[in-house]
Amino acid sequence: MVNGVSSAAEQAEQLKQDGNLYFKKNRLGAAIDAYTEAITLCPNVPVYFTNRALCHRKRNEWARVEEDCMRAVRLDPKSVKGHYMLGLALLQRENYAEGIKALERALDLGRGAHPNSYMVEEIWQELASAKYKEWVHESAKRTLVLQKLEKSCEIALQEKLVHDLSHMMDDTDEVFSSTSEQLAALKLIFSKAAEADKPTEVPDYLCCKITLDIFRDPVITPSGLTYERAIILDHLEKVGKFDPITREPLHPSQLVPNLAIKEAVGAYLEKHGWAYKMD
Repeated sequence: MVNGVSSAAEQAEQLKQDGNLYFKKNRLGAAIDAYTEAITLCPNVPVYFTNRALCHRKRNEWARVEEDCMRAVRLDPKSVKGHYMLGLALLQRENYAEGIKALERALDLGRGAHPNSYMVEEIWQELASAKYKEWVHESAKRTLVLQKLEKSCEIALQEKLVHDLSHMMDDTDEVFSSTSEQLAALKLIFSKAAEADKPTEVPDYLCCKITLDIFRDPVITPSGLTYERAIILDHLEKVGKFDPITREPLHPSQLVPNLAIKEAVGAYLEKHGWAYKMD
């Protein structure tokens, strides 16, 4: 029995290797078949599902991507690729809430395992894009509601003006003047209400001093300066073990998450979704 189990696992692993080779050669159908055979032999190995999902992703078969990734994250709740591709699949059918949630989970897991990896950057880019699209969608709805409400208020004031004029013989100038003031005040109120959805400049304290972009994963140095984690780690690895601004010696182990800035960034982005837009 033990030999049989071992043999099945070995066969499945070989099929995975075959699938990987087919994938590199862009033979997606053959790769899918290999991963499917591996799953048949060992249905509890999450990487077989995420590998097959990657093939489906290249074919734009998003329903199958979603299905495989759902199975992968059930088997391994810490699967970065599983949550990542699940998020992408959900976004394809415009399920922004669940898609963003899956991408955020993938980002948290990726940062914990490999904070400076290309995949963390890729996940962030997709998450920022999804958040921006969600903001565009919600902003358009808010704008439409405000426009309809403003128009209704203007009509109500105009109707009141007509009604008042029909019941008076003199002092009409005063009525016209009062209505004009009310319409101007109304326009100002709705203009103020729409300001939250108008892009401005992100405050400097929420931006990395190196990239000048809004923080994603801020860390603070012993000197009190805050940097984007991936950027400062890249500097320490490729340029030297020193602070790029103060020039003081700096080691990766001295970097501490700046939770206060991270919370401030989160609160800012919650109110100003346009700030997710990537140049």
